[in-house]
Amino acid sequence: MTRTVRDATFDALRRHDLTTVFANPGSTEIALLTGLPPDLEFVLALHEGSVVGMATGYATARDRPALAVLHTTAGLGNAVGALATARVNRVPLVVLVGQQDRRHLAYRPFLAGDLDGLAGSYPVWVGRPERPQDVPGMVVRARHEAVTGRGPALVVVPSDDWSAPADDDERPAPAVLRHAAAADPAAVAELAALVDAAAAPALVVGSDADHPDTWAALVALVDCLGCPVWQEPFAARAGFPQDHPRFAGHLPAGRARLRAALAGHDLVLAVGAPVFRQYPYEPGPLVEPGTRVALVTDDAEDAHHSAADLALLAPPAAVCRALADAVAARPGTAVTTPDRTGPAAPGPGEPLRAAHVLAALAARLPAESVVVEETPSSRPDLHRLLPARRPLGFLSAAMGGLGFALPAAVGVRMGRPGTPVVAVVGDGSSLYGIQALWSAAHYGVGVLVVVLANGRYAVMDRLAEQHGGGRAPWPAFDEVSVSGLAESLGCPARRVEDHDDLLAVLDAEVPGLAARRTPLVLDVVVAPDAGFAP
Repeated sequence: MTRTVRDATFDALRRHDLTTVFANPGSTEIALLTGLPPDLEFVLALHEGSVVGMATGYATARDRPALAVLHTTAGLGNAVGALATARVNRVPLVVLVGQQDRRHLAYRPFLAGDLDGLAGSYPVWVGRPERPQDVPGMVVRARHEAVTGRGPALVVVPSDDWSAPADDDERPAPAVLRHAAAADPAAVAELAALVDAAAAPALVVGSDADHPDTWAALVALVDCLGCPVWQEPFAARAGFPQDHPRFAGHLPAGRARLRAALAGHDLVLAVGAPVFRQYPYEPGPLVEPGTRVALVTDDAEDAHHSAADLALLAPPAAVCRALADAVAARPGTAVTTPDRTGPAAPGPGEPLRAAHVLAALAARLPAESVVVEETPSSRPDLHRLLPARRPLGFLSAAMGGLGFALPAAVGVRMGRPGTPVVAVVGDGSSLYGIQALWSAAHYGVGVLVVVLANGRYAVMDRLAEQHGGGRAPWPAFDEVSVSGLAESLGCPARRVEDHDDLLAVLDAEVPGLAARRTPLVLDVVVAPDAGFAP
């Protein structure tokens, strides 16, 4: 039997551990997916945003690329927001995009996609095979491009390519690609001199520091310097153990409050974070006059656009380990740590608030839990009450768009089946990715989804108030039942309306999260939060 491009591509996927296929297929993918070999696992999502979101969570949990398949223009178009999140979250994905049969593309057939540039600049690379035999090598190259560029790499494949005969002598991509993990001694010495010259340094950590090796190196460095550590605003992940006695909290995103938070420090060393993510715009400098800024990152884009006196493009773990050995130890300074105190229980007739739910979760979740967040109006309370205590303890969408948390939490749990995974989402946010609950139920994914249901886009209401108090034109949506939607998708759900019921269900469900084999949605009715500050 003639070996086909499809056969050769499957072998390439096996060699590179891309054997789980996340997809919402269409006709242009039939030739690829029909009769899939048994060692390739197919995972269906009911919307392309969920396809890419689940693949993003899966890749994040496993710390290696994941594979997604999208259906021509409609599929790629529906997934653009999720691809943007994968790019900004620095998650490597290999994305196969179907195209019509190349033999009549010149005639503009039905379902032919205008795919060039449809996803904008969010893919780190896009491959378009000149001939069918180029497809397997392009898939391998996409895997390398995704890892190096830390984002989604796309390969557009016409539907008839899969049945074409393979040419196994052609491999236009390395079989193995290694990335150096060492730190340049001269660069570390320059950075160490800058740190030693500072009277009062501070650290700012970001998503790209979320790795066990980097956490350990940062703890050693902070113990040596005795300085406070801040988390960057709007981070996708936690860059430091947030229960550490030198963790000072999350930096504000407005320039005035940012300057106030970092006042008194003559050096700010950012590790794995850009300098500095802002929202909304405010005039003025990022730091006070006289404060120097240094950056350690392995992301060239962050290095190139950050306002730093010195930027070191290198692996953060290696640099921080070497820096801890190179700098002079100094006595510690006092650090004001975040207040982790939860609110008092609501009295008779008083409503539940998001902070009640978050405090109850904090008291019960084990340290190894992964919390996937998408609740903008309650995010400050979540950061304060639910610190990340282990690497990958916190996950969010650095892009800011909604629809990430539900599918990402499903993907994380699929990638780490024995780890407790909890998605904390607003009811408005949940509606952007609600289809992922079907996949969680169908594939037996034991994720806990806690929906903070206030019947509105509360963050938008607060922003409208801050803008001048004019009437917001958007209505509430109290009639929407997330638990009802979940049950219609085959996902078990419970409506929770009072504090005692909340504590009872958490006491019953949280201890078994690691072993859970079915999803559960807790649709918790809460009053809208009274305030919000980005």
